Amino acid sequence: MKTDFSPAQLADPDIAEANTILRKCVHCGFCTATCPTYVLLGDELDSPRGRIYLIKEMLEKDQKPTAEVVKHVDRCLSCLACMTTCPSGVNYMHLIDQARVRVEESYSRPLGDRLIRALLAYVLPRPRVFRAGMMAARLAKPFVGLLPGSAKASHPPTFFDRLRAMLALAPGALPSPGPAGGTVFPAQGTRRGRVALLQGCAQQVLGPNINQAAIRLLTRLGIEVVLVADEQCCGSLTHHMGRDDDALHRAKANIDVWVREADANGLDAILVTTSGCGTTIKDYGYLLREDKAYAAKAARVSQLAKDITEYVSALNVQWPRPQNEIVVAYHSACSLQHGQKITELPKELLSKSGFVVKDVPEGHLCCGSAGTYNILQPEIARRLRERKVANIASVRPDIVSAGNIGCMVQIGSELKNAEGAPIPVVHTIELLDWMTGGPSPHNTLPANR
Repeated sequence: MKTDFSPAQLADPDIAEANTILRKCVHCGFCTATCPTYVLLGDELDSPRGRIYLIKEMLEKDQKPTAEVVKHVDRCLSCLACMTTCPSGVNYMHLIDQARVRVEESYSRPLGDRLIRALLAYVLPRPRVFRAGMMAARLAKPFVGLLPGSAKASHPPTFFDRLRAMLALAPGALPSPGPAGGTVFPAQGTRRGRVALLQGCAQQVLGPNINQAAIRLLTRLGIEVVLVADEQCCGSLTHHMGRDDDALHRAKANIDVWVREADANGLDAILVTTSGCGTTIKDYGYLLREDKAYAAKAARVSQLAKDITEYVSALNVQWPRPQNEIVVAYHSACSLQHGQKITELPKELLSKSGFVVKDVPEGHLCCGSAGTYNILQPEIARRLRERKVANIASVRPDIVSAGNIGCMVQIGSELKNAEGAPIPVVHTIELLDWMTGGPSPHNTLPANR
């Protein structure tokens, strides 16, 4: 793609990077076939290629974003399926993130939009506040029908559309909190390694059992696990909302505590059980590349960051249980398959541990969770969830396995078998823990057979 940035514009490192990305695009359109919003809406401007044109014009002409540009940028899920299919290696992730920052800094959103975004940006990264918010949402949920509604899906969604979606996602009950930061879990037997485990933010509240399963499995395999004190949200949620000051502040805080822990006590890896967080942490080196104080430390942290399945697959686990007949549908989170290019390892681990693993049709398409997307774009997210749930149900699984809490919440609220019974949606690490002596996840799974 031909670009026309001035020398003065190219002196800005972000514009120079955008120029490099844009020039790689050859307009082939392969990305349109795997873009969820294009598949659903059929609008060229809701495809990566269309958004690239809009972003190019906005950046080249140094224009403030128009309402039309914002609409199509906001509809992007950042699922990154386009990057998997792009034959030219266009780094769409860094381009759309830059566009979101420009929108956040230069566009005046309607009041309701600003309020809901500010609420999400404040609540979600703070586990204690988020827990209080979820408890309040449980009390408000019975009254959701009293909220003003739209006769048809509105674009953009109204404040009440988004509030309704937020309340619908609130669970009926919350599990007890997991262990606190600063806790160290010693290895059982001879110590083979030492890792930090990201505590996360929303996952701490919605699924603390996930990290508890990871700790049991890792310590059972001879790995010491530390929950590093003073760790914060990884910054992923606010980063994808265009709030880079907040996201980079959190990234730097985490880099400081992780590097301090690595230097003081040694770390083989920083393990992540939420793939959306893992994709962002692995990108810290890029995000802070121009920061002289943090560039080297950020690159070091990105090198240490691993998805939990990457690390476990390298441990050569001796799976003790025989084959069973439990069918697992593996839902590949977008941030894992497209963002981190991890596709086969989780399925291989599940298969080695004894499960019958089945791929989900249209597995490359997003479920509609995408961080805060299922709140900010509830109608598109609903359609994607229904499509994903139908595809999962078609393989008739006993269990669904996933590697991202957002996907688990999004899918789990709708997924039922042919008889109408809920199909459990659990984290991959919970199943691996179970097969090596841990408890059955949530006590909802069929008996091992």
